[in-house]
Formats: sequence, C-alpha cells, structure tokens
Amino acid sequence: MSDTEYIHFQSLKKAVQDKYLETHSPAFDEISKWKGIDIIYFQEDLRQKAKGNISEKTFYTYFKNNSQEKIPRIDMLNILAVYSGFNSWSDFKKKNPIAETVEETTNVVVSEPAIEEPIQKVTVEKIQNPITEKPPVSIDNQAFDEINQNINFKSQKQNFLKRYLWLGISAFLFATVLILIFYDNLFYKKYTYAFTDADRNSSIKGELDVKIIRENESPILFKVKPNSPFVYETKSKSLKMIISSPFYKSEEITRDLTNAPETENIELKPNEYAVQLYYYSKSIKDFKKKTQQLNRLISDNALIYQVVDSDIYGIETMDKQKYISLVTLPTTSLENLEVIDSQMKNGKIVMIKFKITDDEKTK
Repeated sequence: MSDTEYIHFQSLKKAVQDKYLETHSPAFDEISKWKGIDIIYFQEDLRQKAKGNISEKTFYTYFKNNSQEKIPRIDMLNILAVYSGFNSWSDFKKKNPIAETVEETTNVVVSEPAIEEPIQKVTVEKIQNPITEKPPVSIDNQAFDEINQNINFKSQKQNFLKRYLWLGISAFLFATVLILIFYDNLFYKKYTYAFTDADRNSSIKGELDVKIIRENESPILFKVKPNSPFVYETKSKSLKMIISSPFYKSEEITRDLTNAPETENIELKPNEYAVQLYYYSKSIKDFKKKTQQLNRLISDNALIYQVVDSDIYGIETMDKQKYISLVTLPTTSLENLEVIDSQMKNGKIVMIKFKITDDEKTK
C-alpha cells in the first residue's frame, strides 16, 4: 500500500463522516469517537444508502485507531465511496486528487582511475646446499606387525563393547518408558455425561461450560457443543465440576468415582430470567411491550457490557436505558445480538454481557 492510498482513505473517512452528519446527530461529530449505538445507527444508514454493511471489527480497526496506517479491502472501499456519493473507490480518487511532490536527487559518483604501482621483479637465486640425510634405522618388521595387530584387536574389542553397551542402555530406557506409559494408562477411566433440560426433558441446544475443579490445582475449562455429551478421562477417585450456561442455572456436581457409572445423565434447570432477557432482546415485534418487560427485568443500576471484536477496544459499557434503546431499535444488527452472560440479584438482572456478531457482507 502506498502513502497516497492511505491519504485518499483519510479523505474518504472525512467524506463518510460529513455524509452521516447531514441526517444524524451522534454524541461526537468526529467519526473516531463514535461507539455503541452511534455505530449501530451508522451501520443501518450504510445498509439503506449503499446496500452494504461494515462490521464492528472493521469499524474499530480502520475508523477508531488506525495506528498501522492500513486501508480496508477494495469491496469495503467501494461501499464507503458509494455511501459518500461517488460511483466507486476509483471514482472517488479521480474526483479528489492529491498533489504529490516528488523530488529526484541524482548522485553522480566519480570514480578515480586506479594508480597502478610498478611491479618489481625479484630474481631469486636458488642456492643448493648439500642435504645430509640420516641413515635409515632397521627394525624387526615381524615384531612391529605383531604389536600393531594386538593394538587393533584391543581397539576393536573396546568399540564392540561400547556399541552393545549403548544399545543395551537405549533398549532398557525405551522399555522403561513404554512400561510407564501403559502402566499409567491402565488406571485411567472414561466417563460420559449427557445434559438435558429439566423442564422439557430434552437435550441442551446451547453451548455449555464445564469447569473441572481439582485440589491444589487451577480449574480446567471445557466447552461442550450443543446436543453433545461431555467425555472426561481421569484416574482420580473423585470428580468435582461446575456446569454453566447463559440460559441455565449453574450446577456444581460432585461424584465419588469408586463405583460410579461410566455413563450418566444430568438435568439442568433453566434460568427463566436469562431466557426472558434473550427473548425480549432478540424479538423485533411489539416494541412497546418489549420495553416494558425489559424495564421490569433489568435493575436500574445494572452493569451492561458490550464485547467488541477488536484488538484495541475489547469492551464498552452502557446504562440500562441505552441498552433498551439499542435492542428496541428495529435494525438488522439486532438479529446478530448474542447475550453471553447475565447475573441475577433479588429478582432483577444486575449484569448483562452481550456482543453483536460479525455479519459483514459485500455488495
């Protein structure tokens, strides 16, 4: 990506901001400061005017804090350009030229001719001196051969012993490891737990979290897919696990595995308040009734968190009225709202954690 492309994109963001401000009044005029319901309104305006959509992740990446100076892919640039009143990204760049100043500096390197140094010829005279050689010493060849043979035999014998010694040690260690592996596995036992709805006597259609609690160890979290059992292998004689879900009450299960069955069915009680919250948050009918029900369900001092799919902005907070305004707004983003967690106290919901899943589509 060239610097010119990034400068064009900054100009396009300004055009998008000005276009939105023509018909809307967000909390802040500057697009980089929009969040929560302002982004929802902008997404809806973009769908109506440009027939396209921008996800929260894309908005936070390129509009909130584009520190890496990146630009979106071409289909998203086309959608934003159409929203701003142009035919395409290419049309926007043509009608919004950026003056470029290119300075070219030519560096001329002058190489000086190498100065050749005269080569001096040196005449070396060989002086032959008489070499006095020592007279050869005669030895007994047979005795010499016997000594070499004895040395070679001892060396071969030592190498043979070392080689088989290492082979023996390696085989022993390998056998020891195999024994330890299979010996340990002999004590492992597999247990299968299925989960059903206590009121409806049907399998759980949502995802479950199973947290295994071990003594003097950190908990281990497992994700159980909808309509699937939880399979756990252990050599321990006891089992303690906590089962939780956004729509079911948390259950702490303790089992003595000494004579426990290998297959068991566990019933979970629905969290009626969480189910109602999910229904009234997702429903797009009878907004007046939905507002009344949410006012009744949610505490005035509830903590409400929106999880954002961004490396920079992970979570945002809002109050009760803003949440109700968000979920009673008839937009297509409401279809992708997902309640992650909720907490109850004194018959009121005191905490809500939700997210709007990515639904970005090209034109």
